[in-house]
Amino acid sequence: MCSYCRGKELKESTTTYVAVLDEYTIIIKNVPCLECAQCGEKYYTDEVMQNIERIVTKAKELNSEFFVAEYKAA
Repeated sequence: MCSYCRGKELKESTTTYVAVLDEYTIIIKNVPCLECAQCGEKYYTDEVMQNIERIVTKAKELNSEFFVAEYKAA
């Protein structure tokens, strides 16, 4: 169930995740998620969030102002 609109249907999907942290903008394409069929709110599993955090950490280590990654390749 969607915690935002209380919609009952969450469907498997992919999305583009954008993180803006201090001077860094990090874009991760094709991130797996569950998406509310009613309002479009996105939800990520714990495993996906851990991978996103790993990618963000790697991007910050590269000290690049803009970083774009493909989720599956990262």
